[in-house]
Amino acid sequence: MMKFLQLPPRFMFFTGKGGVGKTSIACATSIQLANAGKRVLLVSTDPASNVGQVFGVDIGNRVTPIPAVPHLSALEIDPEAAASAYRERLVGPVRGVLPDDVVKGIEESLSGACTTEIAAFDEFTALLTNAVLTADYQHIIFDTAPTGHTIRLLQLPGAWSGFLEAGKGDASCLGPLAGLEKQRTQYKAAVEALADPLQTRLVLVARAQQATLREVARTHEELATIGIKQQHLVINGILPSAEAANDPLAAAIHEREQTALKNIPATLTSLPRDLVQLKPFNLVGLDALRQLLTDLPLQAHVAADAPIELDEPGMGDLVDGIEADGHGLVMLMGKGGVGKTTLAAAIAVELAHRGLPVHLTTSDPAAHLTDTLEASLDNLTVSRIDPHAETERYRQHVLETKGAQLDAEGRALLEEDLHSPCTEEIAVFQAFSRIIREAGKKFVVMDTAPTGHTLLLLDATGAYHREVRRQMGNKGTHFTTPMMQLRDPNQTKVLVVTLAETTPVLEAAKLQADLRRAGIEPWAWIINTSVAAASAKSPLLRQRAANELREINAVANHHADRYAVVPLLKEEPIGAERLRALIHPQT
Repeated sequence: MMKFLQLPPRFMFFTGKGGVGKTSIACATSIQLANAGKRVLLVSTDPASNVGQVFGVDIGNRVTPIPAVPHLSALEIDPEAAASAYRERLVGPVRGVLPDDVVKGIEESLSGACTTEIAAFDEFTALLTNAVLTADYQHIIFDTAPTGHTIRLLQLPGAWSGFLEAGKGDASCLGPLAGLEKQRTQYKAAVEALADPLQTRLVLVARAQQATLREVARTHEELATIGIKQQHLVINGILPSAEAANDPLAAAIHEREQTALKNIPATLTSLPRDLVQLKPFNLVGLDALRQLLTDLPLQAHVAADAPIELDEPGMGDLVDGIEADGHGLVMLMGKGGVGKTTLAAAIAVELAHRGLPVHLTTSDPAAHLTDTLEASLDNLTVSRIDPHAETERYRQHVLETKGAQLDAEGRALLEEDLHSPCTEEIAVFQAFSRIIREAGKKFVVMDTAPTGHTLLLLDATGAYHREVRRQMGNKGTHFTTPMMQLRDPNQTKVLVVTLAETTPVLEAAKLQADLRRAGIEPWAWIINTSVAAASAKSPLLRQRAANELREINAVANHHADRYAVVPLLKEEPIGAERLRALIHPQT
């Protein structure tokens, strides 16, 4: 049995960088516990949850039994549905009691991304603290959002609890008439549950990659500082050594993984550790999930001499199309772990190599562009929207402007209000807007946070756009909002990044539908790290390559107007030359 499954506590959290297999391992864990006769609730806190797709069941924002697995139910915390219910709980009781304009003002104050975060967060803390709500379950398994979002989620109980216990601010961030005493009690209980090793275990999921393991080490340290110390490490997707025998690509991957394991960060060496082998099949459906946490021998279905033919467009054509405009915003979007950071860096390096001024930036709290680039380059500037730095900058700006005319008491109240966790959402949006404006003069290549977090940022952008339009009314004044720039194909090119696997393609299609509802039309799709495009010879990799063909055809024929396929490379794409090899794989 895997170490992390031994004597499991009531609450188990699975977290890590996007694309490492958190959802698959959380689902497989839930199945094992349920098969052992335990009553299990699987909860996704990822705004871009795919638990329903994995099980083939429509779940959504309600507890739903999984028919094929007795004793197992699942819930996907939908931030928008949670926000809608949260707003109704606050506004419903005062409709018809307060004047209509007051009710409308309350509704507007609850329309932002801050309310969305708090509403989803309230549901999360209720699952940790409301014994009546979870009385039917012996284990509650949390499949969390990618690392940066999860760290914020797990830090929030302490942040809100401290904010409320200190009596800071008013009810504005929690919504008018929100009942702060109830919130204070609930958040304090959530902090205690998270820090109790008899109740909570955190499972850090990683791949055998140096960058991923470094990030897991940072996550381990950050969460240990807030009291979550019962942690396990699971390293997923290890290529079996037998696959490396007669395949240079497999041999290179195996050597790379073994080197990463030998050089694992010192802070992780004391954690209980499990290794999970790479499987030849997509992890969708019960049969696949039941085999995930086992080391069953490979059943090859693709003959060793069967051709796997693939002749698809590469990244060079896409970069040519981007260059033709001379400037503009290039946004790479998609689920965590599909390679947005690497591809954003590759596009930026190639444009800079062609002599064009480029600003490469990221809104992903867990991204590390400097690790990918390794060195500075001519024509290229690199930045990161750091939520902590942006929040402090925003606080200082508000104090120097709005606070300048206040007396000592008023300024003290303003300072307290600016220490609300909601302030970060406003600050990050303002930084995002500044970067969008830069794209009128140069190329700005943006590596965005994983899908759910990015959609919340776009929600804030849309809310700001609607508010500006409402204020301008019929004044005839010309104005431009960030959302208008995102919707203009002459100014913004959105590249949807995916992998040639069932779930990532379905999620990318869902992202595209969400973008279209916001009036943003994706310019192209990129299918990254394709085994089918890499001429693999090992039986396991050839089976995975054969499985990719259907998904690549789906992108080409049903989802994308233009697309590119990027092969899996022998060497990790770190440094300018290897990054450019993603654009020109034959050179």
